[in-house]
Amino acid sequence: MSMTGPVDIPGAFAASYGTNKPAEHRWIVELPSLVAEFIARWRLLPDGPPAHGMAALALPVRRADGSPAVLRLHHARPDTAGAAAGLQAWGGDGAVLLLDHDEEAGAHLLERLDAAHSLAAVTDDDAALLILADLMARLTAVPAPPGLRHLADVAAAMLEETPRAAPALRDPDEQRLLRTCAAAVAELLDDPGDRLLHWDLHDGNVLAATREPWLAIDPEPLAGDPGFDLLPALDQRWTAVPAGAAPDRTVLRRFDLLTAALALDRPRATTWTLARVLQNALWDIEDGRTSLEPTQAAIATALLRHRSG
Repeated sequence: MSMTGPVDIPGAFAASYGTNKPAEHRWIVELPSLVAEFIARWRLLPDGPPAHGMAALALPVRRADGSPAVLRLHHARPDTAGAAAGLQAWGGDGAVLLLDHDEEAGAHLLERLDAAHSLAAVTDDDAALLILADLMARLTAVPAPPGLRHLADVAAAMLEETPRAAPALRDPDEQRLLRTCAAAVAELLDDPGDRLLHWDLHDGNVLAATREPWLAIDPEPLAGDPGFDLLPALDQRWTAVPAGAAPDRTVLRRFDLLTAALALDRPRATTWTLARVLQNALWDIEDGRTSLEPTQAAIATALLRHRSG
């Protein structure tokens, strides 16, 4: 059932919030009022039904001058705290333009892209990866602005958590893989990089646009090494891999394409990709899983086999 205000809040979106988290429940209850507040504050006119993903509501609007835009509202939390700063630093170069924002309220006014046409519609894997690599190269060319979370802190927290988390995995080989990833990360802990990372750049977060053919959306900005941004691109489209194809070959083809396009040092990029596998595994263990996600385990295993390359 939809929640009503100036626009109907989709029931499915409302139902996805607040099951076990009181703060999220309060936010979803207040969402109709928030929509009304920002429509009035930014002098907007609703221009179509709202869309939503897992975390945010996106309402097509028209600004006072008639130009199209999107009002995006999300529950403010630590991993979204730097989104406005990141978008401002990029200034629309490879990413959606930020037109206005209230970070405390989780409200962004963005240029309108083609929400019905993501990079997932590009069926050729290499072509899609090259588009992602071009965007990633442009985004990570920008120094991280002050105040963002830093990969050094994220990595240190992962290394502290790994000894407690690894025994939760049922398979001893997976426990060893997790510890191997952590050992690799420890080698680069003192050199985490200073670039502006998107942190979630995959084909679902790249939309067709008018200003450019493709633009990145929904960043969770982080300061660090570009290698930490590779895993979402390596991990996508596995259903499109031909039956019987060797996982190592697919992983290395994608990894080589991405690292060449970004001019990354391969051993360093390997280590920070292992760090990303470690991070996702620790999150899964925290959520109660007792095994590694198979695709990410395959990616880590393939990269470790060829780490010296």
